[in-house]
Amino acid sequence: MTEGFNITHEQAVLALAASQPLLRARDLTEHALPTVALSRLVAAGKLDRVARGVYSLPGRALSEHRSLAEVALRVPRGVVCLLSALRVHGIGTQAPFEVWLAIPPHTPTPRLDQSALRVVRMSGPALSEGVEPIDIDGVRVQVFNPAKTVADCFKFRNKIGLDVALEALRDGWTQRKLTMDALWHYAAVNRVANVMRPYLESIAV
Repeated sequence: MTEGFNITHEQAVLALAASQPLLRARDLTEHALPTVALSRLVAAGKLDRVARGVYSLPGRALSEHRSLAEVALRVPRGVVCLLSALRVHGIGTQAPFEVWLAIPPHTPTPRLDQSALRVVRMSGPALSEGVEPIDIDGVRVQVFNPAKTVADCFKFRNKIGLDVALEALRDGWTQRKLTMDALWHYAAVNRVANVMRPYLESIAV
């Protein structure tokens, strides 16, 4: 009786994993399924542990941005920013191996066993404005929009380099992913309007 009981639960967990690319222990709890089934399925080779507390069906095709989804599951208050956000929006040539994440001040830096993390502290409107949720492998991921990301690149130019900020501005503008109104707005939010002014005036010509 117990064996059948376990098989039924494990089949339900596999069905849940089939419906969403990335599975967490809390997802099982929400469906009244025992979390011990996860370790059993991993041991049986029916589930892969892709990150701490995150599971997926073996061999399942996941997007190139899977690491962002994994981080979003572990750090729900974080917002994907800077080089990682540029990559999501297809702006520039940066291909970071780390996930760049904005988190509130005084929040402990998350410790992740899989994805490398670069944390940037933001607060107030700089953290709350320009956030656009996107779906990555069934996970709702908070990402700054293109214009906010470009403004962030200028604000944190000492971290990533002014050349990266300029490339992002030029490429985003050429691809028509930016508007002048949005750029000025987020430049003001980030208090870098004076820094960005000559570059915005040059592309507006």
